[in-house]
Amino acid sequence: MTHTLFRKKPILAPTATEGQTQTSALKRVLGPFDLILFGVGAIIGTGIFVLTGIVAAEKTGPALVLSFILAGLACAFAAMCYAELASMVPGSGSAYTYSYSAFGEIVAWVLGWDLMLEYGLACASVASGWSGYFQGLLAGFGIHLPQAISSAYNPVHHTLVDLPAVLIMLAVTTLLSRGIRASARVNAAMVLLKVGIVLLFIVVGAFYVKPANWSPFMPFGFSGVTAGAATIFYAYIGFDAVSTAAEEVKNPQKHLPIGILGSLVVATVLYMTVSLVLTGMVPYVRLDVKDPVAYAVQVVHLNWIAGLISLAAIIGITTVLIVMSYGQTRLLYSISRDGLLPSAFSAVDKRQTPVFSNWTTGIVVCAFAGFVPLDTLAELVNIGTLFAFITVSIGVLVLRRTHPNQPRPFRVPFAPVLPALSVLFCGYLLVHLSRVTWVCFVVWLAFGLVVYFAFGHRHSRLASGAPASVVDPDRIHA
Repeated sequence: MTHTLFRKKPILAPTATEGQTQTSALKRVLGPFDLILFGVGAIIGTGIFVLTGIVAAEKTGPALVLSFILAGLACAFAAMCYAELASMVPGSGSAYTYSYSAFGEIVAWVLGWDLMLEYGLACASVASGWSGYFQGLLAGFGIHLPQAISSAYNPVHHTLVDLPAVLIMLAVTTLLSRGIRASARVNAAMVLLKVGIVLLFIVVGAFYVKPANWSPFMPFGFSGVTAGAATIFYAYIGFDAVSTAAEEVKNPQKHLPIGILGSLVVATVLYMTVSLVLTGMVPYVRLDVKDPVAYAVQVVHLNWIAGLISLAAIIGITTVLIVMSYGQTRLLYSISRDGLLPSAFSAVDKRQTPVFSNWTTGIVVCAFAGFVPLDTLAELVNIGTLFAFITVSIGVLVLRRTHPNQPRPFRVPFAPVLPALSVLFCGYLLVHLSRVTWVCFVVWLAFGLVVYFAFGHRHSRLASGAPASVVDPDRIHA
């Protein structure tokens, strides 16, 4: 039993000429620019439009920029580990797939189950956030939705369902079902538009910066900066979703590291610059509002930019929803292809899209976003991501020892120091999460083990003696 629990999936040799592997039934259409836009689409959202003000007002003051640097460093260490494994193990499934080769099946399943939680709750919470911004935009035109369909079920407030959250998730699911090329084009257009609006805020806002607003620079001390970094870590979640696109990338060994690291660099620069301009325009004590960027331009009477920023926030949250939903569907596809979930999840249609995974994800997220208040579950997204980051970082060290000669187009520099720093940084953030979050997380993993032993352990392709990474050709046109 112990031996079968830790059976490992072999690492396929990269095909450098075509950038493809024999395992893929998905269409390879994405290049490095597409991947960078996917990453930026996932990262730049609520973090820049919501968290900046709350964190500055309550924890960091003008030193918010230092919190973004600390959180960015923690993510950079993890991102380099992702980049090495993505170039070495170019398959869908992200950290789940890497763990299958590094640690064995049971660890891979636990991590895959963990990522289902991360992506699923992230999609649900983002859809709920989108609903709030959208209703705020409608309110600006004097349009108000009936109370019953404005939010998740709450008998005190007489609400039944968050209809806008359900509708945006259905729209995203429909888009993803049209194939990766169409999804990438829509995401690219929306990302370029929202980044353009953010740059407009930076350029125009810089003329209204008052250096006096940066004093005192660190009113809550360095402990406030570290607390702020732990909070805004959520703002960086998303770059790992880039690695789930491995089997739809033209040359994954070369392009995945560019997409992962490039998107993180772009997002970090934008976060730092916006935080400096924001705290320079408005005293930090006044930024404890739900829309701090729009509020800042309203303070200096640039209301026309405030409207654009509200639009950018809605677009930004939409792209986060697209990429996180995409990551969830490709994760289900990969786990199913290995036999640990029913085969329907890895069936692809004539567009070479896992349509059953798409709609299963969409319907489940609609249910959570539409009917379940997710305030108390938000930290579960963080704990799931940190757990994955730590596992990937350790996986780099394990595979360096067990597969020293495996081609690695990208290598983490200064190993084992940087992977160890990634583990330490992420571990530090983990221990600062609440006890309730840990209890919920353990319960979720325990439920996952029940599912594994009831189905996955017996149906694993490795259990049948078949290569776990081979796609059944009969499922290519389901």
